[in-house]
Amino acid sequence: MGCNDSAPGAHATAHFEAAGHPVVRSLARDGGWAWCYEDEVYLDPLDEPAPRSAPRGPESVWDYPRPPTMSQDDRVVVVECAGQVVAESRRTIRVLETSHPPVFYVPPQDVRTEFLFPAAAGRTWCEWKGVARYWDVVMGDDVRAGAAWTYPRPEPAYAALAGFFAFYPSRVDRCTVAGEVVTAQEGDFYGGWITSEVRGPFKGAPGTQLW
Repeated sequence: MGCNDSAPGAHATAHFEAAGHPVVRSLARDGGWAWCYEDEVYLDPLDEPAPRSAPRGPESVWDYPRPPTMSQDDRVVVVECAGQVVAESRRTIRVLETSHPPVFYVPPQDVRTEFLFPAAAGRTWCEWKGVARYWDVVMGDDVRAGAAWTYPRPEPAYAALAGFFAFYPSRVDRCTVAGEVVTAQEGDFYGGWITSEVRGPFKGAPGTQLW
């Protein structure tokens, strides 16, 4: 049957009443309408569950290209420091380069930039991406020097990274990808994120500079 009442829950209520079932409607705690009859309860509106990311197969860093490539990633990426979530995103860009674990770049809209301040360490240069600017993550007296970096004006092939933030897992308290805690790439320069699907050996540890 049709229903000309656009109020939350009205369509189902009309059906239940027409079928002779007693109906009770009330406003649920979260502001959504609820209605029930006998031993069944219905909620309106129904939120669609967040889509699950497809399982990732193994990836060898030795299959990654050079120059590096970029790949959009829809998994939930979270960066935490001193009890605060500094960044959380489902729209990161992974940069994949031969011999290195991926680096996740987070769009500035998904970063709490009030915790970021220009680092005294200044800048470095990447032959592919251009000049990187470094940022301290500051939580009151807790300062994580050079914990993040950006490419304000990357080279044209990497223009999609402009303004995105990358974080060293070793310099914050925790980074996760789809709930999995990241292991930091060894060494103080590259800042790769090691997750269960990524296979090494990885460049960055002592003795690997000339690989």
